[in-house]
Amino acid sequence: MWDIKDKTFLITGGASGLGAQYAKTFLQLGAKKVAILDVAETVGVSFVTSLNETYPGKAVFIKCDVGNEDDIKGAFQKALNDLQRLDVIINNAGIMSDSPDLWRKSCEVNWQGLVSFTMKGVESMRTDEGGAGGTIINIASTAALFKLPTMPVYCGSKLAVIHFSQSLAEPPFFERTGVRILTMCPGPTDTPLLHNLLDRAIDKKYAEDFYAAVPTYPQEVESAVNAVVKMYQEGDCGSIWLSVKNKPAQDITDMFRNFYIELAKVI
Repeated sequence: MWDIKDKTFLITGGASGLGAQYAKTFLQLGAKKVAILDVAETVGVSFVTSLNETYPGKAVFIKCDVGNEDDIKGAFQKALNDLQRLDVIINNAGIMSDSPDLWRKSCEVNWQGLVSFTMKGVESMRTDEGGAGGTIINIASTAALFKLPTMPVYCGSKLAVIHFSQSLAEPPFFERTGVRILTMCPGPTDTPLLHNLLDRAIDKKYAEDFYAAVPTYPQEVESAVNAVVKMYQEGDCGSIWLSVKNKPAQDITDMFRNFYIELAKVI
């Protein structure tokens, strides 16, 4: 069991939705301090103010566009300065849009920004270079596990998150660095990310028929958050977890491991 008490957290996309609920829950469970990173400054400042009313001095807001490397560098350093150390990074920020004007930004946030924060986190935490170790949680999606023809760019970016995390965490990574890499695949969850899906599809005309034929039954936010808590407390480095339909979190690492073993035989 990994302890939450007195740990410091950096949460990207933390001003609203699942990110905000992660912050509330980990503070309730005894986290020492949380840094909320988000591009939505007004919402973020308001949220952190409300957190500090309940947990005085334990939350800070840092404006950050996770799709912009200069923003990431500045925000990461500010988080280190404000929190004094980083024990846990939750790479939660995401854009679910394959629309012509947003698909590239979606990739920058979902994929490149996540990689940047992960690598900076490893550098800061690694025990073989003087760090104290830590945990990096990368949020993927069930969209990485099946083919969603309305949002192939989003699916691809989330599958990249899984493969990146798995490849990075390959033994003896944890033994060498003391940094644990965990990946969560939440299913459809009742957050604003599920709103206006038609406007964010790669082909709006096709999407209308597709979504009419495939209804969405989102899980509750509380269920998805509880899954991340369970994964944090119990997950081995490199493990992949699933959170769907308000069921308890499920470790699906062996499914991927067996898949890779079978592919390796062919390769």
